[in-house]
Amino acid sequence: MKQYKTAQILGILFQLIASSIYAQHTKKAQALSLEEIWKVAEINSRQLKLSDLNYQQSKIEILEARDRLLPELSVGGDVKLNSKFLIYDNGLFSSPQDVPVKGYGYGVGYNFNFNLYNGGKDKRNITLRKEEETRKQYELDLQKHSVKYNVAIAYFDLYKFLHFYDFINAEIEAEKKQSRLIESLHKNGTVLKSDVLRTSVKLSELELSLSDVSKKIEIAKQRLNILMGHENDLELAIRYQDTIELSGITGGDYNDYVDIAFNRSPEYKMVGSDIKWSELNLKQVKATLLPKVSLYSNYNYTYPQISFYPYSNDLWAFGQTGIKVQYSIDNLYKSKHTIARAQVASNQAKEKAEMKRDEISLQVKETYLQQQQALETVETAKQNIIKTTETVRVIRSSYLNQESLLTDLLEAENALLKSKFNLTTAQVNVKVTHIKLLAIIGIL
Repeated sequence: MKQYKTAQILGILFQLIASSIYAQHTKKAQALSLEEIWKVAEINSRQLKLSDLNYQQSKIEILEARDRLLPELSVGGDVKLNSKFLIYDNGLFSSPQDVPVKGYGYGVGYNFNFNLYNGGKDKRNITLRKEEETRKQYELDLQKHSVKYNVAIAYFDLYKFLHFYDFINAEIEAEKKQSRLIESLHKNGTVLKSDVLRTSVKLSELELSLSDVSKKIEIAKQRLNILMGHENDLELAIRYQDTIELSGITGGDYNDYVDIAFNRSPEYKMVGSDIKWSELNLKQVKATLLPKVSLYSNYNYTYPQISFYPYSNDLWAFGQTGIKVQYSIDNLYKSKHTIARAQVASNQAKEKAEMKRDEISLQVKETYLQQQQALETVETAKQNIIKTTETVRVIRSSYLNQESLLTDLLEAENALLKSKFNLTTAQVNVKVTHIKLLAIIGIL
């Protein structure tokens, strides 16, 4: 009897500690729904902030590419010391003619260059940057789906553990009442001492499970806070008492999901963008074989005039304006392998797109079947709860009438508790797989 009372006291302490931990972190915290947590995560998620910065960078790169279309204009000047101006009109070893020039000089002027044609490389470079911006947008969309899916996993983990907490807590209260009844029956000589000890052991195990679930609740809260961009120990509560609606999940056909994925999936759009980029890059490389045409102009004031004969110690001005055509003959053989590499990269992008298409189809199929399996598990779990509830009622009645053993009753009660766990887990799996499916096809 003393051993039983000690176990009972320890059990009460376990329950008080677990309850205080749970209550400490839920008081004063406003209960949030999954949609509300999603909104917070979209604003504060560090992953989304990083993806958005990458997207903003791609937009700036487009502006940089457009800046390259503007003409080049530079102004400059110089100041120098001139040496003697010697002209060897009769050969290097003859006495030179010393042309009188100033010992110093200076110049100032401008240079202007405007590209008229270079194979369309500058304009195509803008198109390439726009395609990169589009891909960054797809990456941002994909990251949003990933964050929402990860938040959903953490949310429903917390949802599940909170329900487990309530189930175990209710089971502990019921077991305490049953324990008091069995102890009373033992005093009256109706049941054996071993029955009292068995109920005490079960109660201790339940309280240990309650403590374990409480710790899992704290971990799930911390993970959810991190995904929301909050402090790890911030108070957090969710609307776990709301039932999971499964009616809107049962609809939809596999082929419909696949069609949506090939039109909406950011991951599939990304490989399509890679194909466009590789084709543009191939054209860009081939453009090196085309001539360059530019308009140029320069004008300079120079002192003294020692560029043309007759020389002069006066300030002089000279400028040129014209059209310049350049063709790099060396590109005919230097660019051969560069073009071949760009062609291979383009073919690789197309193959990757086909591989991604098969991968998405498989992901949709796998997740769709997981969802269907979870729905079947929900129905099975509901039936099991009905059956195990009736089993517990029958065995409890027969035990009180001394027609069955306590071990049968305890096993039936454990089976009922497990059935409740299984139903909650199955309902969570249905919701999580559905959210995963929506994330894969790009409509989460």
